[in-house]
Amino acid sequence: MKPVLPCLLAILLGACASTPQQASVKNDTLYQRLGGAAGIEAVVDASLKRVHGDLRINIFFENTDVPDLRRLLIEQICAASGGPCVYSGRSMEEAHSGMNLSDRDFDIFVEDLIAAMNEVKVPAPLQQELLGLFGPMRPQIVGQ
Repeated sequence: MKPVLPCLLAILLGACASTPQQASVKNDTLYQRLGGAAGIEAVVDASLKRVHGDLRINIFFENTDVPDLRRLLIEQICAASGGPCVYSGRSMEEAHSGMNLSDRDFDIFVEDLIAAMNEVKVPAPLQQELLGLFGPMRPQIVGQ
């Protein structure tokens, strides 16, 4: 019975020691570092404003339900950045099917997104982290 007590104590102490580290990782998501829902909404709102005013690509959003697009972008960024959201939209291939977007169109959208993040003062390292989540979507968007 005595050998069990040191093992049990070691397990309990190990669990206590690892709890703060796990909690800090959980609390240090990109979602939280972006400012949570309010931070993501600010980025999306500034991005949509810029895209709407960008004559190079705003034609692609001409027949778009902007409030729905806003909701979906917020969900997508929230979910991808470790937030509590679930993305309820279509796949990127489906959403961009028939649009025949070019690499240039994609790059212009990214330019507008970066300018929007600068406008709402998202630090450069967080911008890179967010762009890193969505960069791999290029093949699912371009040429569809």
